[in-house]
Amino acid sequence: MVTPSSFRPIYTVSQLTAEIKTILERNFEHLWVEGEVSNLRLPSSGHLYFTLKDESAQLRAVMFRLQNRLLKFEPEDGLQVICYGRLTVYELRGEYQIVLDHMEPKGLGALQLAFEQLKERLAKEGLFDPAHKKPLPHLPQRIGIVTSPTGAAIRDILQIIERRFANVHILLYPVRVQGAGAAQEIAQAIDELNRWPGMDVMIVGRGGGSLEDLWAFNEEAVARAIFRSQIPVISAVGHEVDFTIADFVADLRAPTPSAAAELVVRNKVELVQSLESLGRRLHNAGRTALEKRQERLSSLVHRLVDPRRRLSDVRLRLDDLFARLANSLRHSLSRKQDRLKSRADGLMLLYPGRQVAEHAHRLAQLSRQMAMALRAQLHLLRQRTEGCLGKLQTLSPLAVLERGYSITRLLPSKEVIRRVSDLKVASRVNVKVHRGEFIARVEEIKGNDPDHP
Repeated sequence: MVTPSSFRPIYTVSQLTAEIKTILERNFEHLWVEGEVSNLRLPSSGHLYFTLKDESAQLRAVMFRLQNRLLKFEPEDGLQVICYGRLTVYELRGEYQIVLDHMEPKGLGALQLAFEQLKERLAKEGLFDPAHKKPLPHLPQRIGIVTSPTGAAIRDILQIIERRFANVHILLYPVRVQGAGAAQEIAQAIDELNRWPGMDVMIVGRGGGSLEDLWAFNEEAVARAIFRSQIPVISAVGHEVDFTIADFVADLRAPTPSAAAELVVRNKVELVQSLESLGRRLHNAGRTALEKRQERLSSLVHRLVDPRRRLSDVRLRLDDLFARLANSLRHSLSRKQDRLKSRADGLMLLYPGRQVAEHAHRLAQLSRQMAMALRAQLHLLRQRTEGCLGKLQTLSPLAVLERGYSITRLLPSKEVIRRVSDLKVASRVNVKVHRGEFIARVEEIKGNDPDHP
């Protein structure tokens, strides 16, 4: 019979576990392992616990908080990863595990995966929604620029703005555009410029580079700073083929910093040419409108009837009405007299002496009243007619000329002169007075036009 003491020393569980741990850590100090993430846990300690598995086996893994904070992407169950670390044994449970120093997704770079994950999450929150995009000002007076003060981007932006519209005020907020802490500086700069009075628009960007170089503009802090900005933000990061999270959140993406400078300010020469074109169009439109009004005025002048002719027509019309009224009254009176005579003759046949006498007296009264009413009516009509004639005479331009006034027109246009500013020395004028008109030449101009000092 073989006893334990005769074979080899007896290990306690702790001793055996410690021995296994030493062997594993000595022989598997640094290694790469590939597998699928499952049972992922992230407790409040900040450490990352999960299981790496394939079709036939599984391995517990832990990534402590210091290494976990360096990850650019968010691990999730089902993700195929490649990990680097060392094997060890968790003695309290007697389980071996791998302690990871580095982890990256298989087939897709960590930065690219982080980019896609953050892009998807922010899109769900609505940070890319076009409804939140603010329009750029038409003619900004003050432009804020968030970039490196030593990079090529700021030189390109300043040169283009100087060439296109030199009198724009530019405020540069210098930041680091890559490396640790760059994203926090960029976000802080955006917030600070929003508190700067009179800022119209902001350019945030840098020149080209690798995905790692541009990574500060893929950070969530920068994206949320751009989204909460009350000032319109133009993202100008890298080259035309480069896209960052900042591009999707910004109010406008420029393919390059130079393009951002061209987008933010308009060409001064083009603006001046546009204004000159609008001025010419306005002048032509005003001249056309004036010509149309002059033609309309000429037409009205030709249609205007001389008041004396109108007065003669009224007098003829009035005489005609008087004649027609007198004839009407005479005919009416004659008919009534004939009727009366006929009835009187009939009454005479019946000897209505008393009634005849009474009717005769009544008829005489009515005749007198009718004659009086006719004279009063004719007098009233004559007074009204004379009043109308007096008003017409008062309103007649010729009556004004009779009082010593004249009408002066500039030759050869025959425009009525209302202000001395319409005249020049040696101008020829036509002066119409009460009886006739004459041509004069301006020798001297005195007095100032209140509208043209």
